[in-house]
Amino acid sequence: MDNKRFLLDSARMARFVAHGFLRLDAVVPADMNAEALAVLAQGVPPVPYGTPLSQAYAPDSFTARLLDVPQVDGALRSLVGPEPLVDHHAVHVREPRGGEAQALHADAIIDVRPDAFDVQLMYYPQEVTLEMGGTLTVPGSHLRRINETDTGRYQNLRGQDRLVCPAGTVVFVHHGLWHGGRRNDSDTTRYMFKIRFNPTVRQRLLWDTSDLHDPRVRSELDVVFPWYEHAVGRLERYNRVLLWRELTGEPDFDLDHWVTRVSNRPEEATA
Repeated sequence: MDNKRFLLDSARMARFVAHGFLRLDAVVPADMNAEALAVLAQGVPPVPYGTPLSQAYAPDSFTARLLDVPQVDGALRSLVGPEPLVDHHAVHVREPRGGEAQALHADAIIDVRPDAFDVQLMYYPQEVTLEMGGTLTVPGSHLRRINETDTGRYQNLRGQDRLVCPAGTVVFVHHGLWHGGRRNDSDTTRYMFKIRFNPTVRQRLLWDTSDLHDPRVRSELDVVFPWYEHAVGRLERYNRVLLWRELTGEPDFDLDHWVTRVSNRPEEATA
């Protein structure tokens, strides 16, 4: 199957740039989800940091087949391009009626790259109910740089999203997104499998760009989230413009002149 037809379009790419994540509901087949529960319960052997994706997982392994699901493959190619490196992977298990909610955090150390980003794949093989305590995310937080648990004292933010999803859902997350696993208050063990990918190519025009100038792109990029402060929240849109310029190679793209008004460099007056 040609997975190129499953590349993201520009509107969905813009939505990722604005929200910091992309959700693909129920894209993994039911038989693979059933298989995943046994695979994840046993654990997935580690992969050395920086292993090229084509060398990281045996072709017949569950992980390789998961990444070959057309919608998953297309989204990954759109976001980080071909042959990314595997940073690490992990199986997260929340036992029934046990554990505590994670503090709100961003993964790893502060990352200030303005022209590149890693993505994390988060796979949920089961239906996740509210009681099961799925991953909490704060949409639009990924470009406000923090170091790990700098946000750990925050308990609830307006507009936060607590994942409830059908089995077989995959979420791609920008490395800077604020998130945290919730406590499992159900009677069912909850599994989540994540993989972090590092791009090896410039992340420019990797997706289906046939709708690059569709009005929906600008609308997606200009969204405002409830937790944004009236003034400081403008910085999020400013940073989106910078990232979109890098992703598209369009140096003059802007939203309401956020970047244009501070990028002029007057020349020295001549006598």
